[in-house]
Amino acid sequence: MISKSLLLTYLYLLIYITLSSGVILYNKWVLSPKYFNFPFPITLTMIHMGFSGAVAFFLIRVFKVVSPVKMTFNIYATCVIPISAFFASSLWFGNTAYLHISVAFIQMLKALMPVATFVVAVLCGTDKLRWDVFSNMVLVSVGVVISSYGEIHFNVIGTVYQVTGIFAEALRLVLTQVLLQKKGLTLNPITSLYYIAPCSFVFLFVPWYFLEKPGMEITQIQFNFWIFFSNAVCALLLNFSIFLVIGRTGAVTMRVAGVLKDWILIALSTVVFPESMITGLNIIGYGIALCGVVLYNYLKVKDVRATQLASEIIPERIVKDWKIEKKSSDIYVPDGSNNDEGSGTSDFAVDEEAPLVSSSRLSHIGRTQQSNRNL
Repeated sequence: MISKSLLLTYLYLLIYITLSSGVILYNKWVLSPKYFNFPFPITLTMIHMGFSGAVAFFLIRVFKVVSPVKMTFNIYATCVIPISAFFASSLWFGNTAYLHISVAFIQMLKALMPVATFVVAVLCGTDKLRWDVFSNMVLVSVGVVISSYGEIHFNVIGTVYQVTGIFAEALRLVLTQVLLQKKGLTLNPITSLYYIAPCSFVFLFVPWYFLEKPGMEITQIQFNFWIFFSNAVCALLLNFSIFLVIGRTGAVTMRVAGVLKDWILIALSTVVFPESMITGLNIIGYGIALCGVVLYNYLKVKDVRATQLASEIIPERIVKDWKIEKKSSDIYVPDGSNNDEGSGTSDFAVDEEAPLVSSSRLSHIGRTQQSNRNL
């Protein structure tokens, strides 16, 4: 029988795939001139950010569901503001792409996400240029180019918007790793929205004022409260579902679920939006790109497991080296060895908690292993 825990995990995955696909199709429907006809992607993104920030404020300050992190002005200015800027840019460009290209083609272009992340990480110095990863990135790029060549309704403007949004998202991810994690600051979805959503709203206000506000004053637009409210609720729930899935399964399962979601979304988009046509060249190109993405994910998982294994082996090696040294020292130490063993045990306890103590060879071993791990 399938356990209750496994069923709950599958339920979370189903909720994530449903919400993720639903939000994308919903945004396309709202923005498309052929359907709801609200061609203002910055406005839609600002509605999402304003709603998410307000909900996060009530959850933290009023209902006290979670506690806010210790946020200083320096951390906010040097970390939250630049991350919010790239987050707002990625949403702005990504939503604008819906006006020009199909949902299916957007999902195919999103296969470039590992390429963008790898390039940005290498340029920022957070990752090293590895030829095995680089060859996978070339494979992904070739697949996307083939898929683009097979796109019937190819649009340069929409493609540029989507690719720019992908690189903005890659910059956000790398900046989050560099800026927040180095400062030891961890944000869950609620605290993340609490700090980042209002700042993103402010960043979006500037392009909205110059690009969309004049058009909204001239154009007769329809504003249905329940449409925008339900759209914002779906976007908010998607953030929470991602947190639930990662907490329940892990990042690897999340990536696999993301790949499955992309295939489902490509198929669904052709049903919901009949004008979205998929050619055989689209499928071949996306299949090639997907092979590169799967290989890339495999290498990343392999690296993570190697790091975890090394972190488990290091303490065992330290203890083993200490025992060898202690055993050899017992041979040469005369009658007072019992007292020395007691002090040795005490030194070991201290070194285990603070491996930078320089009084013994154990400290040197711990220091060496620690430096190797940091490298």
